Amino acid sequence: METLGRKRNSPGTVFQQWRSHGGITPCGPVDLGTRCRYRVRKARRIKIWRTYNMDAQVGESSACATALMCGVKANYETVGLDSSARFENCLSSLNAHVPSLISWAQEQGKSTGLVTTTRVTHATPAALYAHASSRYWEDDGKVPPTARTSCKDIARQLLEDEPGRDINVILGGGRRHFVPKVTLDPEEPDKEGRRLDGRNLIEEWSRNHRLRNLAAEYVSNKEEFDNVDPRKVDHLLGLFSYSHMDFDVDRNTNDTGDPSLTEMTIKALRILMKNPEGFFLFVEGGRIDHAHHYNNAYRALDETLALEEAVKAVMDEVDLTETLLVVTADHSHVLTLGGLATHRGNPILGSDSKVSDVDGKPYTTLLYSNGPGHTEPRSVLREAGKDSIQTAGVPRAWATHGGEDVPVFAIGPLAMTLFSGSVDQSYIPHAISYVACLAHHASRCSRESAMNDTITPISCPSAEPNSAAISSDVMNDQARNTPTKSGCNPLSTWVNQSAIIPLLIFGLLLDILVKS
Repeated sequence: METLGRKRNSPGTVFQQWRSHGGITPCGPVDLGTRCRYRVRKARRIKIWRTYNMDAQVGESSACATALMCGVKANYETVGLDSSARFENCLSSLNAHVPSLISWAQEQGKSTGLVTTTRVTHATPAALYAHASSRYWEDDGKVPPTARTSCKDIARQLLEDEPGRDINVILGGGRRHFVPKVTLDPEEPDKEGRRLDGRNLIEEWSRNHRLRNLAAEYVSNKEEFDNVDPRKVDHLLGLFSYSHMDFDVDRNTNDTGDPSLTEMTIKALRILMKNPEGFFLFVEGGRIDHAHHYNNAYRALDETLALEEAVKAVMDEVDLTETLLVVTADHSHVLTLGGLATHRGNPILGSDSKVSDVDGKPYTTLLYSNGPGHTEPRSVLREAGKDSIQTAGVPRAWATHGGEDVPVFAIGPLAMTLFSGSVDQSYIPHAISYVACLAHHASRCSRESAMNDTITPISCPSAEPNSAAISSDVMNDQARNTPTKSGCNPLSTWVNQSAIIPLLIFGLLLDILVKS
């Protein structure tokens, strides 16, 4: 581990779906049985990015994730495709495939992994490995019969195609998409698989890895997961639930239950860090998004705290002088924090200290602009328990996403250079690939220099790379002609001689603004 740290610098990214600028704040005054201590707030640079889709004003998860992972703006509800692909049109997708950060990392011989609390075939993680004209094609039963010959479902792509089949660690939920209808779920025996082709992709994954003589294990509960020795396993598939994993506050912590997001993240990290060529890890606290859709601020905040624990554990595990850590979201949500002369310490999940000057009724300090929390006449929140629903302005069964720009927090190599200002989402993977010498930036780093313990100073007549320079590589994005800085930047010079390893953590961070 120590040698790997010296010889292979690791930029890692934490992509977290927190939702909005308004959503960054609430953890400061909230206390859900633990204190919020977001160390991500110590990030040295903050960037703002735009989350629209090519055909939509307010971004949707799979298209936003495609921009984040592949560096290309995409159309609403498509995944891993450029904007020439049309929703639910298989033929339009065949020549629209775009590679992702995980593909680029594998090309450089790095170990790769993904960790999520959603289904592993869900919209956001799917952008790492799948190409589908509908995010909903998670199994063959969802793919139109006329399209099944030409377009694979997302679960098959994960376990059959590159880069999915070469991902070392896959942890999350969604067993139902990998087993046939005749197979009953081990945890929920009243439910069966959803595959129509009769295939058990979990068994196929295990068999294929044995045939390839790979040290691989499949796990489905916490006891099996805890028994995995990262020193002896190079490939790990863990599907812990029929659909999405439980919210952390509802999680079964017994042996038959599920591991926490932190436990999954650290085990994945320790498996991947064995590779001297480096690694790329993606982690998503995806259930924060779902809680916001329900207008359930309690669970959204609690999931955020669970994600923060994972971020903290990663920051303790890696050397941040050699690891780029990026914390961000794929899109926003419609949560707001309001109040009139509200005193410090007022319960963040409760009502404001003042009542409305129109109808004389109290209102919650946390509000959603739309969603299931709308009632007529407006009801009063009596208890701020885990099942409480915050007030919403416009009635909807499911709250929408927000369309405002999303902040990006970064710490590590080149964070101060590349992570400031305002850009489109599609800029981010290009910046990461620059730092990590991936894809079209692969030749920038000398492998021989990276393997040397001693860094030899070199001249740098070219301008220091910055956001404007990197943005010229961003597809479907406006070129930015901001003048680059002149002179020689020591960090940039050092990175030019280093092979940087990407670690990717994606999630849904609702609150970062907390006491240091």
